[in-house]
Amino acid sequence: MSIEELAQASNSSVKLIENLENGDLIPSLTPLFKIARALGVRLGTFLDDAPQNGPVLTRSGSSDSIVRFSGKLDGTKDSKLDFYALAAEKQDRHMEPFLIDVYPIESNEYKLSSHEGEEFIYVMDGEIEVMYGQEKYMLKKGDSIYYDSIVPHDLHAFGKDVAKILAVIYSPF
Repeated sequence: MSIEELAQASNSSVKLIENLENGDLIPSLTPLFKIARALGVRLGTFLDDAPQNGPVLTRSGSSDSIVRFSGKLDGTKDSKLDFYALAAEKQDRHMEPFLIDVYPIESNEYKLSSHEGEEFIYVMDGEIEVMYGQEKYMLKKGDSIYYDSIVPHDLHAFGKDVAKILAVIYSPF
């Protein structure tokens, strides 16, 4: 598939695809969902290294699989979300479990995005603001939220401190 065909199939720009391929851009999660869908693969395909059929065990503090995303910002080279994959080696999984460090962003302008699937978020530390459609939810340590990802949404740290969440993302193949 050419870059142009992938851009069209994923409703992305050619420039975005080129920047991702060249490593010039830390992507946000939403375009990766759309690119995975256009390619007919799971989101986890971009994260897998050595697939396993059996269970995958991740010991406390041992997740070496870190993926950085820009959040919802366009054209950034900075990470606003650090994803620690908890099942990167599990082959044919249907859920993507992550521990995520969510960094505060300077602006109060948030770009809502959507993709197929569902998300479960559990706040482990700090505060998270979730914009979901026209609603706004404030979550603190110990709070959780489960929502349909097709509804435009945004998740970001609230305040000036880094927040830590457990996120389980389901995206149908």
